[in-house]
Amino acid sequence: MYGDVLKINSNEIKDKIYACWCGKNIGGTLGAPYEGKAQLNDIKGFANKPGEVIPNDDLDLQLAWLCALEAKGPYNMSSKVLAEYWIDLIAPHWSEYGICKGNLESGIMPSASGELNNDRWKDSNGAWIRSEIWACLAPGLPQIAVKYAYMDACVDHGKGEGTYAALLTTAMESIAFRESDIKKIIAEALEYIPNDSRIYKSVKCVLDEYEKKTDWKTVREKLMEMDADIGTWMAPANVGYVILGLLYGEGDFKKSLLTAVNCGDDTDCTAATIGSLLGILKGTEGLPNDWCEHVGDKIVTVSIEGSYTFIPKTLQELTDRVYRMLPVVLKANRIDVDFVDGESDFSVYKTYESWCDVSKVLLSRTPYTCDGIDFVGGRCFIEYDKEPVIAPGETITGTLDFVKFSGDVRNYQTKVFLPEGWSCNIAKNINLMHGYLTHENELNRYTKVKFSITAGETVDNLNRIPIEITSYGRPTVFYIPIVLLGR
Repeated sequence: MYGDVLKINSNEIKDKIYACWCGKNIGGTLGAPYEGKAQLNDIKGFANKPGEVIPNDDLDLQLAWLCALEAKGPYNMSSKVLAEYWIDLIAPHWSEYGICKGNLESGIMPSASGELNNDRWKDSNGAWIRSEIWACLAPGLPQIAVKYAYMDACVDHGKGEGTYAALLTTAMESIAFRESDIKKIIAEALEYIPNDSRIYKSVKCVLDEYEKKTDWKTVREKLMEMDADIGTWMAPANVGYVILGLLYGEGDFKKSLLTAVNCGDDTDCTAATIGSLLGILKGTEGLPNDWCEHVGDKIVTVSIEGSYTFIPKTLQELTDRVYRMLPVVLKANRIDVDFVDGESDFSVYKTYESWCDVSKVLLSRTPYTCDGIDFVGGRCFIEYDKEPVIAPGETITGTLDFVKFSGDVRNYQTKVFLPEGWSCNIAKNINLMHGYLTHENELNRYTKVKFSITAGETVDNLNRIPIEITSYGRPTVFYIPIVLLGR
């Protein structure tokens, strides 16, 4: 794979990235005053004063992820890194945001942080609304974009519908850099999510009804009925409204956003996502000048903790910083970038997609997977078979999934540090082969080590059980942090 080159027209990509963020701000500002009202609206324009952009967490969290990428780099990026930025920078404690932060502060790592105690909110909207950063950093290469989107989404949504929604919208926006047909974009993006998920069924419903020429208001009612059991503020119906706006808006920017807003519910999220995707598709020339002037270029935050000085202050600054990070992110994923004056050439995506199936790898993990335990030359994932909560005398089972990047074969030794009276069953020696992180045809290179831990008579509120990993002839020691809450 080394040597594959993505050729991108530098002016075109900058314009599309900027238009993406403009569309995000426009849609968020348009829809924010009507957020959370599950009713048909009849909105025809903005409710705010010209030049007063309405702040929105849809954009805010992505600014934090940009700072994380700039500080830590894409080579080291993981859900664990993003979790630390959640705690440092993200102020809100509402719904899934608060639940994941509570889990993280208790020592529970992603994706378990998005699953534990989160049945009510893991299907909601907090993740798919922040997909643009990943799409813009992997334009035309959804395999790469959704890998980072999963790292992001699972922190507060585990393997819920909210995470599937994030994979879909990220894929759509990434594909939009190289494909102009909305139906083709949607069809390709659907390949990244389970076809038995609510998100998939919502999208298919809108596609089918659109082909039947069903009135959009009737389609909206169908979406509401499909998810009446989980209520409003949830991803399946709202992602359906995004697809509805895109199709029934017939390519018109204003009509598309207004149609989605008039569906009601999470109106700032639906309009902002449509605005972003159409911005990518059409560039700045496709954005209505009067709406761009009404919102302006300023970024106003509502969810960033304090006054973090490295947060971009304008959409132009955000665009410039994303543009500078783009080749670094792609190089970390084995794609070289040439910025050219001529026509962009995205054909490398076909080679990349024939080589790997990132969604298959990601979606095969258990809901209680802890991501990103790095060691020199590799990474380990902890997959618990159930929630990481234990009672006296109870047993927790799981698997340690090792993947090593260097070309040699190496033996590692394990040592477990247990509370008094506890026991652990795990192999004393582990043989690691060479493999890759998220590629379907390398699944057989994962070294899977099963373990079981049985609690003694005494179980604390928080139980840390580090597993020490060493290798003969190597100086580096690393620790796998098993963390179990007491029941």
